[in-house]
Amino acid sequence: MDIYKRKSRWKLYLGMIGLLIISLSFWYTNNLVRKLAKEEENKVRIWSSALTFMQKNTSEDLDLDLISLIQNTNKTIPLMLVNDRGTIDDIRNFNIGEPSDTASIQVLQTYIKKNKVMLEEILNDLKASGNPPIVIESADNSGDKQYIYYKHSTLLNSLKYYPYIQFLLISAFILLAYIGFSSSRKAEQNRVWVGMAKETAHQLGTPISAIIAWIEHLKQFSPDEVTTEILYELRNDVSKLELVADRFSKIGAEPEFTKSNLYELLERSRQYMQRRAPRKVNFEFPNPQLTPIYANVNEHLLEWVFENLLRNSLDAMGGEGVISGNIYIENNFACIDLSDTGKGIPPSKFKTVFEPGYSTKLRGWGLGLSLAHRIINFYHKGKIFVKKSSPEGTVFTIKLPLVNG
Repeated sequence: MDIYKRKSRWKLYLGMIGLLIISLSFWYTNNLVRKLAKEEENKVRIWSSALTFMQKNTSEDLDLDLISLIQNTNKTIPLMLVNDRGTIDDIRNFNIGEPSDTASIQVLQTYIKKNKVMLEEILNDLKASGNPPIVIESADNSGDKQYIYYKHSTLLNSLKYYPYIQFLLISAFILLAYIGFSSSRKAEQNRVWVGMAKETAHQLGTPISAIIAWIEHLKQFSPDEVTTEILYELRNDVSKLELVADRFSKIGAEPEFTKSNLYELLERSRQYMQRRAPRKVNFEFPNPQLTPIYANVNEHLLEWVFENLLRNSLDAMGGEGVISGNIYIENNFACIDLSDTGKGIPPSKFKTVFEPGYSTKLRGWGLGLSLAHRIINFYHKGKIFVKKSSPEGTVFTIKLPLVNG
């Protein structure tokens, strides 16, 4: 199992664990809310029982201190006592300036009359809250009834939203942590890329210089025509190696950009790769004499990207097929399509192919497309992606900011 499959599996496991934790939190909180709601309903029923007991018994039979204690234990549940004519007889715990529990009946009735409109609106809200009223039968068997309308306490209502607030806070923390760790990881990757590239350029420098010296030395022996041609091609390849070393040395440095004709750059890459491609591979590229399409690019780095994509196409086709190129303008971007008739890329790998270390080759390093992605996205502020792929071939697209001619 490669590193990217393991990473995807770990993401799945972590997502499932996170979902389980969130589900347990919601279940526990909702269960607690139900229990507290039942507890509040019981408190209201006890309050109504105390009120009923006071109405049915004479004052000599009552322990007024005990009854008062029972009634005053409710300090959090908002409730209204309403008779069957719709008149409000009592109001508790709304925190809207209502009289205290120990206020006289006269003070309470004066407050209710003065704030009748507001209290009726509150009563309508209580009726719509979904809590069924608790009925109190008249003590004199007259058939009159009173109703206690109530709603849940502020604490219970706040507790209902606790899982959502908890989820948002945890999500925000995870997001900030991810952004921080991701930025740190990318910065570390950049340092590794720069260090590796510069060291590679340094290591290539000495043997390249030695090969150039040997080629010039061999030219002094008056070689025949075939040998001269071989030395010429060998010198071209060494020049290419010099260019590769120069490209590596530029990784991490601020590249120099010039306004360049993309047709000409693509044609140079085609010429170089076609000379080294099998004879059964056909290149179908646009005429470089077409109306120029310009972009601000570093020519060395962009040609590197072209050659890397063309080399991957050659590997995918197994020595036979067609490689096509196309340049066009779309939404102020200069777009380059490079397609082949190779074996294709699975849709699940469209993004993975640009990750460092990913390769389908037995001895591949998996750095080519990763470097191409860095060159296009990071240096040129463009995009490179797999446009489409099937068993009949693959199309890579490069988008670069367009420069008017």
